[in-house]
Amino acid sequence: MKKYINKIFSGVVLTSALILSSCGSDYLNVSPSESVETDQVYGTTTGLRSALNGIAKEMTTQQYYYGSPFVGESGIIRLYENLPSQNYNYNYYASGWSPLHNQTFHLRGTSIYDSYAWAYYYQLIVSANAIINHADDAEGTEDDKKFVKASALAFRAFAYEKLIHYYCYRWQDSNNGASRGLPLRLDESTNEIAASTLAETYQQIYKDLDESISLFGSTKSNRNASEVWIPNVNVAHAVYARAALTKQDYSKALEQAKLAREGFELMSRSDYQQGFCDPTSEWIFGSYGSTAENNWYWAFGTQGACNGYYATNQPTGAGTIGHELIERIPDNDVRKQIFITEDKVFPEFSEKLTLAKEKLAEARKSGSSDLKALIADSTKWADSINAGVNQTYGIIGMGSGEAYDKAWESADSVIKAHNVKGKSAAYQSEYYYLDGQMKFWVNDQPGVGYVPFIRSSEMYLIEAEANYFLGNEAAAKSALEALNVVRNPEYTCNKTGKELFNEIKDYREVELWGEGFAWSDYKRWNIPVVRHSFAQGGNAHTAVAVTVTPESGNKWTWVVPNGEVDYNSLIKNQE
Repeated sequence: MKKYINKIFSGVVLTSALILSSCGSDYLNVSPSESVETDQVYGTTTGLRSALNGIAKEMTTQQYYYGSPFVGESGIIRLYENLPSQNYNYNYYASGWSPLHNQTFHLRGTSIYDSYAWAYYYQLIVSANAIINHADDAEGTEDDKKFVKASALAFRAFAYEKLIHYYCYRWQDSNNGASRGLPLRLDESTNEIAASTLAETYQQIYKDLDESISLFGSTKSNRNASEVWIPNVNVAHAVYARAALTKQDYSKALEQAKLAREGFELMSRSDYQQGFCDPTSEWIFGSYGSTAENNWYWAFGTQGACNGYYATNQPTGAGTIGHELIERIPDNDVRKQIFITEDKVFPEFSEKLTLAKEKLAEARKSGSSDLKALIADSTKWADSINAGVNQTYGIIGMGSGEAYDKAWESADSVIKAHNVKGKSAAYQSEYYYLDGQMKFWVNDQPGVGYVPFIRSSEMYLIEAEANYFLGNEAAAKSALEALNVVRNPEYTCNKTGKELFNEIKDYREVELWGEGFAWSDYKRWNIPVVRHSFAQGGNAHTAVAVTVTPESGNKWTWVVPNGEVDYNSLIKNQE
């Protein structure tokens, strides 16, 4: 075990503040970048505060052992959450990335895709442990000692909560928590250690967060208002809400979600369209993203922003939302307005297609004999839209003829109308994808920007879901409406039962699209990923237009990496 830990962590037990350097030398104790002397780290609260910044730096840094896609939390968001989800498409590279999209790597213990999340989150845990275990003896005020320890406990809980998503069974598959959980490393040792049960792992997360919240409540120290990369009491409550939701502890999830969003007002419709690359009123936790911390070609925005390097210089686009999902959202919802959807590019045909689909649905319910004619009518308007869109990748105007030219010109005008003031233009490569996103932007090339990890809108959605599963449908609708009326003033919810759950599900996916939730959500909901090709009414490349059942891939559970199993004889994979 010690050999494996040392190989992967490369000495992070001395905390990343000691081993990570940066070009931003003016940001000591402000940005997560500054390198300090070893004897300063554990001996003073000033050093420990730098160590907290070091953990935040680890969350945005490329781990050289793995390579360019593996860049802390951004790598997790892209590789473990977005690509394998139902409603995130990256069609230009879909064929090559299909093993990740289709979840075929979960049993490959030798794969770097299997081991990365394990190594990365334990790197955060080891760094947090060093702070937790030295804070009480450090030189400094009691308030500062309490703050750094509370923040480190929240970091540790955050990491363990995320590890559960990838390497443990769903709670409902765990025999009430009796299945294998995680090795609970709570000190700086690298000895062999057995895995705790899943119930014990959650118990430790709850314990860490209870202590963190208590310490935050007893100190006058806090993070600066702009330091979204440092956990505060709201972050601790938010991680608690997430853990409780995944554990199906809905009363606890509801309680903690309400506390987490206190003081973090929902952003306005206008703010929602400003690019998701700078913190807003509802950012509880996120990355550091100044130009002083440029992660270059492995940054989140390089591939994931509509004005990032790839969308500016390559034909790849920057990701598209699932067509069937976004078409269920009203056109006047601000969240739909930041996607290149049918209603914008093909307004005449889209309106007629929507009407035709509605008539067809009504006819099917009533058993009408006019189905053949209605199907033909729906197909006619669908074909009018398809005539301007490439049916393999979904690129608008990729073809020859008047229909393609008109479609491209329409998309071009839509994109130009949605450009964000003060930022470089979107999709300068002039490759436009149907249902392409204008949600994520960058402030500088190739991918400079902040990345949200936790927003208060997520907490409203947790409240809605927790209330639904507690049988409080009125409260579930109230929480959903509290969020959605800010995005769409005309929104109301009158659904009940399974339709209400589907409403919560749809709006959670749309609100948090691309932010790293969708795969884990489907796993805990225990529902399949179902992607449809263009011919089937969706917008996924044929290589990934598949169904992934909840039982597939070890119940969507990555095996413990071979490197861990080989060097830690006390841990085993699920049997």
